[in-house]
Amino acid sequence: MTAILTLNAGSSSLKFGLYRDADEPELLLHGQVDGIGNTAQLVLCHRSKKTKTPVLAVTQSAALEAVIHALQPYIRDLTIRGVGHRIVHGGADFAEPVTLSDKVLDALERLSPLAPLHQPPNLAGVHAARKTFPNAFQIGCFDTAFHRDHPWVNDTFALPREYYEDGVRRYGFHGLSYDYITGVVARDYPELHAGRIIVAHLGNGASMCAIRQGQSVGSTMGFSALDGLPMGTRCGQIDPGVVLHLIEQKGMAPHDVFKLLYEQSGLLGLSGLTSDMRTLLGSDKAEARQAIDYYVFRARREIGALSAVLGGIDAVIFCGGIGENAAPIRQQICDGLEYLGITVDAEANTQKKREISTGETRVMIIPTDEERVMARAVHRALAA
Repeated sequence: MTAILTLNAGSSSLKFGLYRDADEPELLLHGQVDGIGNTAQLVLCHRSKKTKTPVLAVTQSAALEAVIHALQPYIRDLTIRGVGHRIVHGGADFAEPVTLSDKVLDALERLSPLAPLHQPPNLAGVHAARKTFPNAFQIGCFDTAFHRDHPWVNDTFALPREYYEDGVRRYGFHGLSYDYITGVVARDYPELHAGRIIVAHLGNGASMCAIRQGQSVGSTMGFSALDGLPMGTRCGQIDPGVVLHLIEQKGMAPHDVFKLLYEQSGLLGLSGLTSDMRTLLGSDKAEARQAIDYYVFRARREIGALSAVLGGIDAVIFCGGIGENAAPIRQQICDGLEYLGITVDAEANTQKKREISTGETRVMIIPTDEERVMARAVHRALAA
């Protein structure tokens, strides 16, 4: 039997899926390595059985080695024809899924400074998979692709025009997730698909996307995966004057500013405790409460801004680790948005039902599946 493997390297996790190759790929097993760099564990889901195994995975490369080792009993009788890789940044040149040749990999390597937490582990996964599965097609699927037809006003910064032509523009991210959610809406709610939706992908990395008739028209993330909402360790939106101040007045080296903005800020920096929303919700410390309050405030603010981009709103859809699982965060974000027709049924929200709204604007929870989007792309590439 021929099969497809998908690899999805996040900033603190590595998700994977094994599929039977078909027009609609059939999931055989899936899992992830959580807590990379800390107390990592490998979660493997096969049929109805779920196992959790501690692993030594300080880096993404080590996590991938653990995944490949765990997969060995399941792939002995399979032929892995294609491996789909999530590539966070495709820049201005890459939109459609592409075979990851040496030339393409060199070009993607040059984009690493724009997604430093993701692009290097993405590409490390490609190199490792090429060694492990030398006869398989390696296909890259780009998180920036979903946003490629943004209106120009959402793509550009108010800088001299030559910078835009040189690639300094708003790309947007989490595109594989938005692609999947949009597909579910088109299948199950065609009337809603023709309308105006805000999808909130909330996890260790977080963003929101304004979608009109299935097309991205606005995103909270921009040139890099640093902009917009506060995240686990990333600051989100910040006045660029702060960066200049830190360098010029505080004497911080660019590398130290990088570590501050990418690795020491967000929920971790605000709370001084952790980047994990579950821990913050369970804490009685004032700093934890303040970090949550800021997170919720920024989420509400972005929903308001994106509703203006859309000229109204028909639905808000939550996905991602926090969006799908943290009922208190969903409730707090929606509280105070009654002016947009957004109200939430507390019981439905706690029970994690698909539709949790009581107002005019629909509020929904739809678990995302970036791996399936990649598996479909690999199948199309193999069938071409």
